[in-house]
Amino acid sequence: MATRPPLRRRRRTKIIATLGPASSSAEVIERLFRAGADVFRLNFSHGSHEDHAARIATIRALEEKVGRPIGILADVQGPKLRVGKFQAGRVQLQTGQSFRLDLSPTPGDVRRVQLPHPEIIQAAGIGTTLLLDDGKLRLRVTHKREDHLETLVVVGGPLSDRKGVNVPDVVLPIPALTEKDRIDLDFVLDQGVEYIGLSFVQRPEDVIEAKQIAAGRAWIMVKMEKPQAVENLDAILAEADCVMVARGDLGVECPPEEVPLIQKQIVRAARLLGKPVVVATQMLESMITAPSPTRAEAQDVATAVFDGADCVMLSAETAAGQFPFEAVNIMDRIVARVEQDPDWRRLTDAARPAPEKNSAGAIAAAARQVAQTIEAEAIATFTSTGSTMLRVARERPSCPILGLTASMQTARRMAVVWGVHPMMTVELHSMTDMVAKAIRAASQEGFAKAGDEVVVTAGVPFGTPGTTNALRVAIVK
Repeated sequence: MATRPPLRRRRRTKIIATLGPASSSAEVIERLFRAGADVFRLNFSHGSHEDHAARIATIRALEEKVGRPIGILADVQGPKLRVGKFQAGRVQLQTGQSFRLDLSPTPGDVRRVQLPHPEIIQAAGIGTTLLLDDGKLRLRVTHKREDHLETLVVVGGPLSDRKGVNVPDVVLPIPALTEKDRIDLDFVLDQGVEYIGLSFVQRPEDVIEAKQIAAGRAWIMVKMEKPQAVENLDAILAEADCVMVARGDLGVECPPEEVPLIQKQIVRAARLLGKPVVVATQMLESMITAPSPTRAEAQDVATAVFDGADCVMLSAETAAGQFPFEAVNIMDRIVARVEQDPDWRRLTDAARPAPEKNSAGAIAAAARQVAQTIEAEAIATFTSTGSTMLRVARERPSCPILGLTASMQTARRMAVVWGVHPMMTVELHSMTDMVAKAIRAASQEGFAKAGDEVVVTAGVPFGTPGTTNALRVAIVK
């Protein structure tokens, strides 16, 4: 087995791998971690609580084995809007024909089908667009009644039982959390996961509700997948702990030409606030069935890294694909290669936001500048809640960030944060202890050798959250 120092990542941008039928065994999960996965995603649209509990136990056992904190993202399903069933299982809708969506449970035909969501009928208006089957079919509302919508088929095609419905034009009066989601949340919060993936977010109130349920036990990772969420981006990010650019659903509800710009907009806004941002969906889609990605997919991953994302994510590639290890391995290689490029560093420096106008922000900015000036091997940060690490990561320093904390919860949460190598340590009570621990950790973890310099930041008095106010330069003995 690999010794501890080689488990140190040679890149700043983190990787999330989704677990599923192709990646449920302890052996495969360990291979994915060693290949580069920093966080594992559990998709609660599939699988039982028993399945997910077994995977969480496997990840925690691996964490104990390798001595490195590993993050777990529990992605709850959210509302699923679907049409009903058809008499023959499917129909062929012709462009230009009329088609009714109603509340009747009677199996549908080529003229009508059930839409078991009165909220959509209530919210829609004349001219509202409805997208069916991931946007393959497009309808436009022409008449509205209390119990049905008459539509014109703008783009036709085959439509089968229980296909999804998207309504990009209006805010739907539907909460982001369903009853199933609440049951799943109770389960995963008791299991101690680090992040909750929140789907179907439209308003900041959706995030506030989830945070109240989590009550600090997990970070809320908002999935930006609806145009309404993008319109409310600043208000939603103000409430969120971290954010995911969920490009699959965005690509259904938004014009394809807008999605790359929306990705950059979300990454830029999250970086300004110093909140972790994940770019997700279809990054290496062809690797579900192929052992290597297309050149366009490699470029897509590279673009997310150039944009400044904290993390990139694999979905079906590792959950159900034929080559889960290869997908993580090549993503790791792409990210590491981009970060070696001089243009990446120039763009990263050029996109750095101005320091926050407080002492903690000033110390973080100073730590980055001092480390760059003296060519320090690492910035060691001590934190109880992770706020110091987030501030230093916001600066995107050229050297690694060694994140030291006495809280396992905080160490695991840092697994998604750019550039942070999280480590557990004991509670410290003096500046002398802190400096000694920092240089010892930098040496043991392979960041620095005798004679190298390490920049150290912390808050005094120790153990008080949000008091980043101290900066030292230490020499490794």
